[in-house]
Amino acid sequence: MSTYEKIKEIETEMARTQKNKNTAYHLGTLKAKLAKLKRELIAPPKSGGGGGEGFDVAGTGVARVGFVGFPSVGKSTLMSKLTGTFSEVSEVEFTTLTTVPGVLHYKGAKIQILDLPGIIEGAKDGKGRGRQVIAVARTCSLIFLVLDVLKPLSHKAVIEREMESVGIRLNKEPPNIVFRKKDKGGINMTSTVSLTNLDKDVVKSILNEYRIASADISFRCDATADDLIDVIEGNRVYIPAVYVLNKIDQISIEELDLIYKIPHAVPVSAHHEWNFDELLEKMWLYLNLVRIYTKPKGLLPDYSAPVVLKRDRAAVHEFCNAIHRGILKEFSHALVWGNSVKHNPQKVGREHVLLDEDVVSIVKKK
Repeated sequence: MSTYEKIKEIETEMARTQKNKNTAYHLGTLKAKLAKLKRELIAPPKSGGGGGEGFDVAGTGVARVGFVGFPSVGKSTLMSKLTGTFSEVSEVEFTTLTTVPGVLHYKGAKIQILDLPGIIEGAKDGKGRGRQVIAVARTCSLIFLVLDVLKPLSHKAVIEREMESVGIRLNKEPPNIVFRKKDKGGINMTSTVSLTNLDKDVVKSILNEYRIASADISFRCDATADDLIDVIEGNRVYIPAVYVLNKIDQISIEELDLIYKIPHAVPVSAHHEWNFDELLEKMWLYLNLVRIYTKPKGLLPDYSAPVVLKRDRAAVHEFCNAIHRGILKEFSHALVWGNSVKHNPQKVGREHVLLDEDVVSIVKKK
C-alpha cells in the first residue's frame, strides 16, 4: 500500500470516529500515525528523480515572497505588473510550469518574488507539480495566496488544507510547548494553563506512537493534539500569508465591503493595477522588515540605500555584519538618531536594538 493510500485510510477512519473522551486516546494515536506518514511527503525527493526543471531557485534579496494559488487566478499577471518579470499569462489552466523568479524593489529593499506553478487540490499527493511547489513554498518569508475574488472561500479553504497537510502553518505562531526527550524517568507533564483539549492519556498515546517512553513536557498554552505532534515532529514552518483577492473589477462595491472583512486579505485588480499600494504596504508589514540608514562621519545620512534587516534581528552588531563582517573588529560604539533612542544622537553599544528608519554612524576604535 502506498503512502497516499495509507494516509487516505487513516483520514477515513478519523472522519468516522466520534470525538469524545472515550475516543480521545484512539484519535491521538491516529493523528500521530498520520503525521509520521505525511513527513515522507514533506521530505525532498530522493536523488535520481531531481527536483524537476525550474524548481532550484537561488535566493536573492532580503526576503522571498511566493505566489501560490489555483491555476489562472492572475498570479502571473500580478507578478508581471509588480516586478516587470514576464511569466506567461493565459486563461488556460497550468500556464506556469516552472518557478519564475523576479525581484521587487520596495522601500529600498530588494525582495525576491516567486511565481509558483498553479496549485490544485491533491497537490500534497503529488498531483500536478504540487510536491515541488510546496517544497519551494516552505522556503518563503511570506506567501501571497492569490484567489479569484468570485470564489475566494472555497479555494482558500482548499489551499489552507493543502498547506496544513505538508507542515506549513499560515499566520500562526509556534505552540508554546517545551518538549525534551530523556533516556529514563517516564513522562513528566506540567502545564501553566488549564488544558481543555489534552490529558495525560492522550499525550501518552501520541508519545507511544513515536516510541517515546521518557520525556519532560511543559505546556504554556492550551494546546491540542495537533500542536503537540507539530512540536515532536519539529519540521513545521510558520509563515505569514496575505490573501490576495484578484479581479475586483468584476464585483460590486457592496461585495468589496464584505471581502474587506476577511482577515489578512487585500483585494486587488492585477489587470488594472488597482490597490497595489495597500498590497505592498501589507507585504512590508508582514515581512517585518526595518530600514536603517548609514551616516558616514562628517557627511549627511545616505537615504538612497538603507540597510534592510528583520525587525527581530536588528541589533547594532547585526547592522554592522550586514555591511561588512570586519567592522565589528574595529567597533568602538555607534551614534544613533531615531525612535530607538531618547536623545539625538545617542551613544550606544553593539547590543542596542534599532528601529525602522534609524540613522546610524559607526565609530571605530582609535
